[in-house]
Amino acid sequence: MEQMIEFAGNHPLLAGGFVAVLGLLIYTEVMRKLQGLKELTPALAVPWINDPDAVVIDISPVAEFNKGHIVDARNIQASRLANPDEEIQKLKEKKLLLVCKSGPSAVPVAASLLKMGVKDVAVLKGGMAQWRSDQFPVTTK
Repeated sequence: MEQMIEFAGNHPLLAGGFVAVLGLLIYTEVMRKLQGLKELTPALAVPWINDPDAVVIDISPVAEFNKGHIVDARNIQASRLANPDEEIQKLKEKKLLLVCKSGPSAVPVAASLLKMGVKDVAVLKGGMAQWRSDQFPVTTK
């Protein structure tokens, strides 16, 4: 403990930066829990995806989506979800699983969908990177 105090005294910028980053991480996690966002690991997402009422929405750029995505996923840009058209409005009653490249980009989109009145929204934890890492199937069709 003395060594940590000595280090903090000798390197106040590093110690302050560490405290700031730690505080930001805690704030982000608390806000995520308060918003009611569900984060599903790939293994937990499979039963969700297999539900006939579920829709997988991949918000990745088109080029990234074309490199590989979850089977039957729809590529819809986040900007389109922010200003929903009639097709997006129809998805309000569905279970939505939001997917992006690595996970964090889908969180604010999911939060805005919850504010719009979508009842059941989840985010794929780790995104497509984790999906591939866990060796779940990917398609390019």
